Amino acid sequence: MKSLYWQPRRHSTRVIALVALVAVAAMLSVLRFRVKERQPNHAEKVRAAELTRHAFQVLKDERLRRGEALDPAADPSESGLIGRLISPITTGTGIAAAKQTSVNPNFAAVVVHLLDRAGVKPGDAVAVGLSGSFPALNVATLAAIETLGAKPVTIASVGASEWGANLPTLTWPDMERALVERNVLRHRSVAVSPGGVDDRALGLSEEGKQSITAAIARSGLRALEPLGLADSIEKRMAVYREAAGDAPIRAFVNVGGGTSTVGTRIGKELFKPGLNRTLPRGAPPDSVMARFVRDGIPVVHLSRIETLARDFGLPERPTTMPKVGEGAVYQKLTESRALAGTAIVLLVALMHGLLRLDLGRHLESRAARRREDEPMV
Repeated sequence: MKSLYWQPRRHSTRVIALVALVAVAAMLSVLRFRVKERQPNHAEKVRAAELTRHAFQVLKDERLRRGEALDPAADPSESGLIGRLISPITTGTGIAAAKQTSVNPNFAAVVVHLLDRAGVKPGDAVAVGLSGSFPALNVATLAAIETLGAKPVTIASVGASEWGANLPTLTWPDMERALVERNVLRHRSVAVSPGGVDDRALGLSEEGKQSITAAIARSGLRALEPLGLADSIEKRMAVYREAAGDAPIRAFVNVGGGTSTVGTRIGKELFKPGLNRTLPRGAPPDSVMARFVRDGIPVVHLSRIETLARDFGLPERPTTMPKVGEGAVYQKLTESRALAGTAIVLLVALMHGLLRLDLGRHLESRAARRREDEPMV
């Protein structure tokens, strides 16, 4: 009785090498000829950035109207959103490069991106903590929330770090009021606090404290007068819940490093820039951010601005005002699906023809026969 054996077809090394060469060429072509692909929420991102750009111009005009000159050395894009190194209401140190990088309307698109990932929908409430340290990011945040159709529930503080909104005549509450009165933004803060150490402006001169008190008074907003850091956190959480009303708070956005919001400098560094859904390792101190995360509410932490800029393809320390629509947050280079699909189809067809139909061996056989038929010389 004869045994039956299955013997796989043998394919020449040349055919296998050809298939491999074509596969490598196809892969390199897909990687080389990449295309720009729009990112989600592109239209909302553009609208938010355009609104932010308009707000920047309004605030620049307001600053000049109040007789506050620009400083081209500190503010190369001449945005009007960079303050002084030192002023009576300066509450802490600041990094000039971070402030210059923040003056970019496309950060509004970044906030739209992060809030979308956090699950924010039209009609939702977004709790917001603003300080005077990054007025440009304050504008971008509010513009993004309003563009998404959500409701910002904002608590702001007057004090600002170096190069922030630290002009006593043009604090962040003054800027916010100007934007609402000129119908650029629709929502004002629901409360305002002094800011600085313990959210009580500790360590400032008497002139600085008086300037902050005057700014709170002319804002016409509800004044938070915390007795200390723990009291500030409690009062802020109560105000957020009360002001949100029946609207669910879907996210919390922090801009800068307000003590009660981030939980001292330690908390500011422990939370990563961008979206945070869980508490960071290292036992962060009590803060508004930590409490929201514990309640299952995502936190958008706008800090370490240069890192955020790199993550989303925005320029660092731009010397001119960036144009709306620039950056990987809007579109990024990616492999072409059409080219990849074409490459796969061609490769499969080639493999079918050369391997399964044994065309390679057939061609080699014909070449061999031709060589045999050639006359000997």
